[in-house]
Amino acid sequence: MGVQGKIKPREDMVPFHQQGFSDVRHTEDWAPDLQKSKAYEQILLDIILGILPPSARLDELGLAKQYNLGVAGVRDALARLSLEGMVLRRPRSGTIVASIDVQEVQQAYEVRCLLEPQAAFLAAQHATRAELDDILTAFNGAEAAARNRDFRAIIAMDQKFHRAVAIASHNLSLARIVINLHNKAARYWYYSMTTRPDEDRLEDIANHRIAAKAIAKGDGPAAMKAMLVVMGDKNPD
Repeated sequence: MGVQGKIKPREDMVPFHQQGFSDVRHTEDWAPDLQKSKAYEQILLDIILGILPPSARLDELGLAKQYNLGVAGVRDALARLSLEGMVLRRPRSGTIVASIDVQEVQQAYEVRCLLEPQAAFLAAQHATRAELDDILTAFNGAEAAARNRDFRAIIAMDQKFHRAVAIASHNLSLARIVINLHNKAARYWYYSMTTRPDEDRLEDIANHRIAAKAIAKGDGPAAMKAMLVVMGDKNPD
């Protein structure tokens, strides 16, 4: 299932890498250097790693102090995480980290297996030079991190890679869904990753690099096949 030709962006279109993924009705600026973006990345990563465990209460002032960021940025980040289902905001009881629903994680994985290979195919067709650089460099230093069991670094690299591929698809609806599902699945994946041998982690990294190279070559079918392997399909033919 392919797409012919390249998407021609409108002149008034916000640069794709600056578009937000938290709300399907609006396009917001979540550029990486903004306070709210930094807060979002830090809180999300700590939720995935279990540093902020399920049901933990999230105090805006405390988080702002912890991450050395402004309260407004933390508030915006929590609002985005709430829309993505990573935290729950309840009247009079505050904000807490959402629990891990194993059935939801399994369903998210099944949908990712359908969508992420297509995102890779589209990325091979439409990625800009800057987007390709993000994809190709996402796992820089990953082998050393794997050998050192630096799981925080590996998770951050994995997040960067899958987000970069989704954005490079130039399909905003697809990117929003893929990124949201990946964030949810990453929590469970982290727990399973810590119990696996180093060889498995190194193989995962190698598979991601193969997918990145296929995308960079503009080979849609190869990118789709490689992403299926990344998703765990050892026989994608």
